[in-house]
Amino acid sequence: MTDDVLAERLRNVQHKIKQCAEKAGRDVRDIQLIAVSKTRSLIEVQQVAALGHTCFGENTIQDAMTKIPSFELEADWHFIGHLQSKKAGKLPGYFQWIHSVDSIKLAQKLSTAMNNHTRSAVLNCLIQVNVTGEISKSGLLPEHVMGFLSDLLNQKLPCLQWRGLMTIGIRGDEQQTRQAFAQLKKLQQDCQKAFNLTEFNQLSMGMSDDYGLAIEEGSTMVRVGTSIFGER
Repeated sequence: MTDDVLAERLRNVQHKIKQCAEKAGRDVRDIQLIAVSKTRSLIEVQQVAALGHTCFGENTIQDAMTKIPSFELEADWHFIGHLQSKKAGKLPGYFQWIHSVDSIKLAQKLSTAMNNHTRSAVLNCLIQVNVTGEISKSGLLPEHVMGFLSDLLNQKLPCLQWRGLMTIGIRGDEQQTRQAFAQLKKLQQDCQKAFNLTEFNQLSMGMSDDYGLAIEEGSTMVRVGTSIFGER
């Protein structure tokens, strides 16, 4: 894809984010655009970075490792896919965020890996929630999140910072997706209040086909791939 096409696509997404933020009475600076670069080449990611955008999301370790080690510009990398606990050791030094923690075992593995890698760095973690209850999706059911977070905090896992929640909407169903996003927002606020966690203020929700709804319902991170890079 040419630089001009990518630039126009990125501008369009940024403009829509601004419009949705204004509609919801929100500050656009509170919303982070994560360009989902899964299955995209290193060259494509570098093209987007050259346009001034340096926040990217990857779904698999294998794909990420074809890009991140060779990426020379400073960037924030978010792991947004399902991660097997046996691969937790691959994240330190490459990713600053993970959006998909949904088990104590994975959290423990991540903590050990981060602690062994460096005692000064922190991995920002989001808990994945399956708000819609779909069998095909990973994540905790909403009613299990509060107890899960309590267990995580009691374990005092070093180098992990619990920052908020993530979910995936129902494709093609605007009403149910909006309800899911609103439910996640309330759950995030309830967790923040119950455990007095000032930093637990992030909501990763919204992708190419529903990020406008997500912003209106309080998302602080939208994960957009197709609207920037085009169809795969």
